[in-house]
Amino acid sequence: MIKIYHNPRCSKSRQTLALIEEKTSEFEIIEYLKKPLPFDVLELILAKLNLNPIDIVRKNEQIWKENYKGKEMTCNEIISALVDNPKLMERPIVTTNNKAIIGRPPENVLSLFA
Repeated sequence: MIKIYHNPRCSKSRQTLALIEEKTSEFEIIEYLKKPLPFDVLELILAKLNLNPIDIVRKNEQIWKENYKGKEMTCNEIISALVDNPKLMERPIVTTNNKAIIGRPPENVLSLFA
């Protein structure tokens, strides 16, 4: 099952969702700003992305600059920051049972259908 971790206010997220809708009707939309992701779900997404937590942080967000920038943080601390501040998570992220991509650019999602 395809899942898109979606922010409807983000144009890249909307474009990625539109590409998914062209390919399949079987997907789940998760609005992670309304219901923040649990720690273990973020760990699983990171494993599927094969990325470190810092790689999915939106470092230009004010929350990051004011509270975390320049601090030495462990991977678990960064994941906790993402759980506490979901706005910091790069978007959109699209997952399948065993893979994940970041939809920047939105066309990246097409690799999940190849």
